[in-house]
Amino acid sequence: MRIFLAGSTGAIGKFLVPALVEAGHDVAGLTRHEEKSEWLTSVGATPVVCDLYDPRLAHEIASFAPQLVMHQVTDLPARQSLIALKVMSLNRARTEGTDLLVAAAKAAGAKHFVAQSIGFKVPGPARKAVDYLEAATLAYPGVVLRYGAFYGPGTWTQTAPKGGGVHVKTAAARTVELLTAAPGIYEVTDAE
Repeated sequence: MRIFLAGSTGAIGKFLVPALVEAGHDVAGLTRHEEKSEWLTSVGATPVVCDLYDPRLAHEIASFAPQLVMHQVTDLPARQSLIALKVMSLNRARTEGTDLLVAAAKAAGAKHFVAQSIGFKVPGPARKAVDYLEAATLAYPGVVLRYGAFYGPGTWTQTAPKGGGVHVKTAAARTVELLTAAPGIYEVTDAE
């Protein structure tokens, strides 16, 4: 399957891109940073260097002609203690970013849309953005993946958090399994 992955070099993307390629998929990975395009090429993906909010995004997606568009963009800080500084950009990725990816996926004729959500509680303004992302994804109709809190390499912690965490490698593997699941909401935790 041809998959356009937004968020290809983030915490889950670093494991998801190789897993998708290994499963035989043709992957285009969106990244904002030119220096990360070399890694995408090295793992067998086609790098697309463009910002999520760049007007060229729809053209880049259409040019790849994906069968599935996946939204894994979060814009989280390097340390959990800085999360309050990133709430606005995280909410923007979940609202405006979702709208842009959904519109581009529809225009490109993608049959499937998959989006990252969360399986844990967050405060009011962040909850509204999460609810928005989920509603827009389900309306596609698409697949919402509610991940438990990530842990492992490239995350805020190397150990499982209490109450529903998921190792990033496990999250990537389960995501590959759910690519063509029936539209709906799926919980992805270590407990599954």
